[in-house]
Amino acid sequence: MKKTKTVIRERISYWEGVLKEAQEAYIALIEKGVKSYTIADRTLTRLDIGQLEKVMENAEEKIDELEAALEDRRPRKAVGVVPRDF
Repeated sequence: MKKTKTVIRERISYWEGVLKEAQEAYIALIEKGVKSYTIADRTLTRLDIGQLEKVMENAEEKIDELEAALEDRRPRKAVGVVPRDF
């Protein structure tokens, strides 16, 4: 099923919201020194910082993929290079 540009824009908006909430929680836990932070029905503590980082990375990847789809280009692929000594 081909995604329409409207659907892609809605998904980008959703992931941008997820990213913003995760960033706000991260900043509150790291810089403001709060003991816990609540997003919707989920309470996060400093022990959840690793999970927040993963959420932020995932949201950024999703946004990049969707923006690439919106512009009709392929998302970037990671390529590994193995140095060899001849």
